[in-house]
Amino acid sequence: PNHIVDKKSQFNPKKCIIFFDFDNTIATCDVFDNMLLLFSRDDRWVELEKRWRSGKIGSKTCLEGQLRGMDLDKKSLDAYLPKIKVDPHFKQLYRFLQAKKVKTVVLSDNFDYILNRVLKMNGIKKLKVYANKLSFLRDKVITDYPFKNKDCQICAHCKRENILAKSPKGSIIIYVGDGASDACPAKYANLVFAKDNLLKHLKDSKLNHRSFHNLKDVFTYLKRKLE
Repeated sequence: PNHIVDKKSQFNPKKCIIFFDFDNTIATCDVFDNMLLLFSRDDRWVELEKRWRSGKIGSKTCLEGQLRGMDLDKKSLDAYLPKIKVDPHFKQLYRFLQAKKVKTVVLSDNFDYILNRVLKMNGIKKLKVYANKLSFLRDKVITDYPFKNKDCQICAHCKRENILAKSPKGSIIIYVGDGASDACPAKYANLVFAKDNLLKHLKDSKLNHRSFHNLKDVFTYLKRKLE
């Protein structure tokens, strides 16, 4: 149903559901990519990244291989995560969406442990997060992929399935993202805010979208549409 909702129309906030990507969208960097530079024992992760970008392997294979190549324990990860910054306009935008009672969800191909800690440290509460799972058992990293689509190898977390599962019939679906794992779910949104790789993909596919530089652009537009 990819179409920009009629330009002049206001949205009914009760019908809206907004999905945010996390890395480079809510967070100002790609948290996992930064971890690769910081914790990897060697540069084998680069080859995995190349193979993933060219479509030879899916993101689950890539993530697993890259995690195996890291010297990572709970203590070092916990020391690193406070350095992560979120977009300075996200809090204001999220408060506005809460006030308007717009259902707000985060979908990420990163790991829940990382997202939840970063959000908490930035004072962002009660935000529903769907991501791959990461935990520690005696400093051994344990992962799980509860949202993997067994019929598709591209993403570890099938955001498309979560969008369709979480959006009641008749919803106005708004999607905000930047990357490869956002290209598929964006097709199911009524309104897409895109930057970087997602923006390029939507332009190439001639799909409707609005470009954004940071979340201030999203806030400004939605404030007009939801007032």
